Amino acid sequence: MKKQFKTAMLFTVKLLVLTAIMFEDTPLERLFSPKTFAQNDNTVKEKVVHLLEEPRHRTVHREGNLYLLDVQVNPGDTSLQHVHDQAILLTTIHTSRGPSNGPVRSISEYAFEPFTHNVSNDGPGLLRIIALVNGGEGSSDAGDAPDGLAFEPDIENPWFRAYRLELGPGEQTSLQNHNNHTVIVQGSAGIVHVTRKDGLTRELKAAGEWEWREPGSPFIVKNMGNSSVIVAINEGRE
Repeated sequence: MKKQFKTAMLFTVKLLVLTAIMFEDTPLERLFSPKTFAQNDNTVKEKVVHLLEEPRHRTVHREGNLYLLDVQVNPGDTSLQHVHDQAILLTTIHTSRGPSNGPVRSISEYAFEPFTHNVSNDGPGLLRIIALVNGGEGSSDAGDAPDGLAFEPDIENPWFRAYRLELGPGEQTSLQNHNNHTVIVQGSAGIVHVTRKDGLTRELKAAGEWEWREPGSPFIVKNMGNSSVIVAINEGRE
């Protein structure tokens, strides 16, 4: 029994000596720290993609350098790191706190100073934005203003021209004709008809639904519901 104990002690001493040699430059307090054997997370870099490749920024329509994105970030989710290098116009449909009724906002600075970030949604609701991206050089042509709209745009810059309207029950716009590609976005709950000059109609039935119009194709927007509805009429200027 004593011989077995002596052998075990000898083995333990040899093991401690070997360990000391292996970590002779390591302070004692670090030697037994769990972090000593942890993986170095600094070597793992987060993937960075272009805005148009980020899966939550889904392209639903394209015309030349213009892209229409349906951005949806679920509660608790975070997008990939992504690069903005094009002017963008945002029509917000729903924030994490609830319906937002379609405010419009332009960020043209991205065309000059690329910006990288990710988008997080802490919830409890869905984050949803209909985004118009302009990858072109824009236009400073003052003669490209639409006909049939008697009020000033909410946003006007070389890349975008945007109007945000509130239509009462049964109310409709005048016949309007745009010289640029235009998207009509329903910003709040209700039923909206977008009717061409020849009578062909597209019905929008929920916030976030949209209709794309080619340049030089007149249309009327009408609220078919029993309560007011918000509509954004957004041009991409190329």
